[in-house]
Amino acid sequence: MNMKNIFLLLVTLCLTACKTEKKPADYVNPIIGATTFDEFKGSYHGLGKTFPGVCTPFGLVQLSPDTKTGGDNGSGYSWHHKTIEGFSFTHMSGVGWYGDLGNFLVMPTTGTLKTFKGTEEEPESGYRSRYSHEREQASAHKYTVMLDDYQIQAELAAAPRSGIIRFTYPKSDTSRIQIDLARRIGGSSTEQYVEVVDNHTIKGWMKCTPNTGGWGDGQGKADYTVYFHCCFDKPLKNFGVWSADIPDEADRKNASNDNPAYFEYIKNAKVLPMQKSAQGKHLGFYTEFPTEEGEQVLLKCGISFVSMEGAAKNLQSDIAGWDFDAVSRRAYDRWNQALSSIHVEGTERDKTLFYTSLYHTMIDPRCFSDADGAYQGADGKTHLAKDFVYRTIFSGWDVFRSQFPLQTIINPRMVNDEINSLVQMAELSKREYFPRWEFLNSYSGCMLGNPAVSVIADAYQKGIRNYDVKKAVRYAQNTVNKFSNNEDGFTPGSLSMTLEYAYTDWCMSTLLRATGDEEGADAFERKSKSYRSVWCDSVRWFRTRMADGTWMPWQGRNVHNQGCVESNNYQQGWFVPHDMEGLIGLMGEAYFEKELTAFFEGADSSFMWGDFYNHPNEPDHHVPFMLNYTSKPWLTQYWTRRICDKAYNETVNGLCGNEDVGQMSAWYILASMGFHPICPGNNRYEITSPVFDKVTICLDKEYYPGKTFTIIARNNSPENVYIQSLSLNGKSLDRLWITHEEITNGGVLEFVMGKEPGLR
Repeated sequence: MNMKNIFLLLVTLCLTACKTEKKPADYVNPIIGATTFDEFKGSYHGLGKTFPGVCTPFGLVQLSPDTKTGGDNGSGYSWHHKTIEGFSFTHMSGVGWYGDLGNFLVMPTTGTLKTFKGTEEEPESGYRSRYSHEREQASAHKYTVMLDDYQIQAELAAAPRSGIIRFTYPKSDTSRIQIDLARRIGGSSTEQYVEVVDNHTIKGWMKCTPNTGGWGDGQGKADYTVYFHCCFDKPLKNFGVWSADIPDEADRKNASNDNPAYFEYIKNAKVLPMQKSAQGKHLGFYTEFPTEEGEQVLLKCGISFVSMEGAAKNLQSDIAGWDFDAVSRRAYDRWNQALSSIHVEGTERDKTLFYTSLYHTMIDPRCFSDADGAYQGADGKTHLAKDFVYRTIFSGWDVFRSQFPLQTIINPRMVNDEINSLVQMAELSKREYFPRWEFLNSYSGCMLGNPAVSVIADAYQKGIRNYDVKKAVRYAQNTVNKFSNNEDGFTPGSLSMTLEYAYTDWCMSTLLRATGDEEGADAFERKSKSYRSVWCDSVRWFRTRMADGTWMPWQGRNVHNQGCVESNNYQQGWFVPHDMEGLIGLMGEAYFEKELTAFFEGADSSFMWGDFYNHPNEPDHHVPFMLNYTSKPWLTQYWTRRICDKAYNETVNGLCGNEDVGQMSAWYILASMGFHPICPGNNRYEITSPVFDKVTICLDKEYYPGKTFTIIARNNSPENVYIQSLSLNGKSLDRLWITHEEITNGGVLEFVMGKEPGLR
């Protein structure tokens, strides 16, 4: 072979390599976790409950297929369903309560117009369609599916505040795009308005209030209006509105979505051809046109929670033209930029799990403000965010544990935005305390504790402080004063609340001490010891106290409903993250180690829902790292590697519990890199066995002095899970923890791994 041919061969090989090299977004598989199937290995509260559609990092729009409107189905989609009822522009990701959003449901159809969505058992009774997973493709930047009943292909792409859909039709004299404006996951929108602006454009709104369901089937107090500005590339020549007459006494909450009597109202909706505007309780809009075989028709829509004008501006800012592929490419680039905050080297399976998990951590808290910074505040008025992005969906009880500690490292500006948003919400609502679980400015009261205080204390300790610190501290103190243990150091009837309040009292003490209030800090530090009040010597475990101070009758540690929320006493009792030394002293070192070891030995082998260590739910997520405080710290390494391997996989069942708005995935990200906090608010991370041979974290220049922090695991393999030695920046490290400052200053943490326990 001559030199010319060798050169050409090398060029060809180089080009081939360049073409096949995968980027982070290529590893994202949104199907992972996209199911609510409760019967899988006895799961509880469903599995991941994520959506398979498209969005951009922390974007306002999540454009995704919907398979079910009602039920405890936060995302609106579940892989085990056989039909699709449409594609809506807003979704929640991985929530355990009755879901919400799913607004502006678009469906392409042919033939006779049907105003009813149909049922899973009889899709032909409405406009929904059967589909198969063989003709469904999902990625971070594009979703494609074939609607079998109509032979229409739907392709979805998203921008930050807008989305675009490309439909490919068969030959038909009556093809159609129809939009269910009343649709809302977990209920119905209360009232809708639609107006034809010109021969290519409609605008309008959907008002959603608690009395028609939604978040928590109305208990979540969600009260919002979604505004839209929608354009069609095919002229509106034959269009109309349908309007269902809903009696005032009709129940319009979640149960209506499975109520045959309610279905009749929708089936009998009046169809009003060529009507240019309408307002009502249950509206839909349609546009009809003939199509040739393979003809493509596009729809794009801007969404706002502020105004119709805001929706129009958002669309113009995001998608000015009609180039679907360009929108998809821009989303792909956005995801690659966001996901490139961490680079990992390992197996293809592990990289798929990692980048899909990282993707899931970058959906919420989402942008809630328009492109010009306008947002609806908790006072119901429009405000302007000048130097931050107003955000929403703060699943506090879940995300303070792993999601926000992760984001303090890779997205500190987002964390700063969220704290600004929480401060604004507390101020504008005039409540002057923080919500536990915030959803579109609603104080839902969902779950327990004071998680916002944890997030703020943790962020402040890590130097994230570009918000009104005085207000943040004052509202935090108001929060822990309003929701706290009684003077005797417990919350009557609730072990969970007692322990959670003790922890956030400690968070408050660290925040006050860091801001110069030593007296206040000392007082809250004393309150943080209240976990001792619920330790019962007679049963040698934590136990619920009643209002008169007596103990709740004891049924054993593994029995639920003894004053614990989504946990039993055994699971909840480990939640003393802020005082590990005190906890060990209270229990005794030998007993602490014995019980902690047994806690994991009793866990389900696949880490599905159980009565011992329970990875599908949040109260236990810190517990594997507590093994670092025993005489057998290698058990932390053993168990976290097993959890990473068994509780997560690349199938639709790849999340063993609810995603919980990024928490389940964030745990995996941190643990697989080799460190995880026990106590947010304390800048210490426990070191464990890394999954990857090499991890490089790109640090935010605005917040941190280091450029990158690199983790190297030598001799790493599925068998070599035990740490033999550690070094930090070339110097031996004789401890199994690392600080936030050591990470953000940049450098190299190096592991040497082996088959047998090593470093103690």
